[in-house]
Amino acid sequence: MRRLNVRDVVAGLVIVFLVGLLVGQKIGGQRAPVSAAAAQAAPPSAPSTVGELRQVSDSFAQIAAAVTPAVVNISSTRVMPGQAYFDPFREFAYGDGWTKAPDQTSQSLGSGVVISADGLVVTNNHNIEDAAEVRVSLADSREFVAEILGRDPLSDIAVLRIKGDKLPVAEWGDSESLRVGEWVIAVGNPFGFNQTVTAGIVSAKGRHDVGVSDFEEFIQTDAAINPGNSGGALIDINGKLVGINTAIFSKTGGYQGIGFAIPAKIARANAEQLLQHGRIVRGWIGLIARPLNSRQAAELQLPTTKGALVVNLYRGQPALKAGLQQFDVVTAVDGQIVESPRDLRLAVAAAKAGSSLELKLVRQGQTRTVKIAVADHPEQNGEPVPGI
Repeated sequence: MRRLNVRDVVAGLVIVFLVGLLVGQKIGGQRAPVSAAAAQAAPPSAPSTVGELRQVSDSFAQIAAAVTPAVVNISSTRVMPGQAYFDPFREFAYGDGWTKAPDQTSQSLGSGVVISADGLVVTNNHNIEDAAEVRVSLADSREFVAEILGRDPLSDIAVLRIKGDKLPVAEWGDSESLRVGEWVIAVGNPFGFNQTVTAGIVSAKGRHDVGVSDFEEFIQTDAAINPGNSGGALIDINGKLVGINTAIFSKTGGYQGIGFAIPAKIARANAEQLLQHGRIVRGWIGLIARPLNSRQAAELQLPTTKGALVVNLYRGQPALKAGLQQFDVVTAVDGQIVESPRDLRLAVAAAKAGSSLELKLVRQGQTRTVKIAVADHPEQNGEPVPGI
């Protein structure tokens, strides 16, 4: 084996140093252009992003400024009659111990939207139901006593009128063209904080079985909606009224990201009917229906739980006259499949009084077809009779 001397070692170290220097320079030369390109690309992107955000922010601010004045505060005063009670001291003094407690008044707050220059206001029925007096306050501090022109508990829509000059107005939009994921703005008076603006997206469309009203076809949104927002405006990015905020889903009573609004298409049509007739004109056949569960489906010899189970019938009404019986299951109306009582309710309500409907039903495992005359949905004490 050859032994290395000092001269060989020094020569080797010099060679390694020179090779390392050359390699380092080559790598450094390749890295420099990349760093320069990155440095040149970075500055233009920041102003571009800020500018885009500014445009979005300005759009929201402009929409809010245009629509907020048309969203009003609604204060309803309700009178609760005092209850009679027995007072033994009065009995001892006057010989008549029965007396009556003073009437109690309560107030509730909600929102509404001015939809015409002559003072028409759309709101939720539950905001003004049983109210002795309804007051409407505008963003400019003007206050009016409102006249109730019509209300509908089944769809939770009501129309009021106020008399004032130069009233701000919200313009109806097209709720049908809304897409899931689109930006929307909610304006209302949550907890009494007037003209509050929140933003979110359309989370879903056509929500039903929420349990708020009999006729439900809600827009679901994550724009913050809280108590007091009811009756307020849901606005699209064009600044148009696409919904009337109505309810929230909450386990705490406050905002949890799920709010519901009546689509403009329904709210507007119902408001026009209330103005024309004082109520919503709907078809009626006179029955109560419930969804089917799996046990009931098995007992009635049905392969699925689809359909509307008839649980009661009104005497003297079209369904009973046509021969329907308790525990019949309606599976179709005029050829349209009925998957739930909601489908049956919508089909009957849309039919005009005097027309007829063909119902397909199952009774004790046998399929039948029945033709039923449609009547006008009756009222009792000013309220629609429950049922279909």
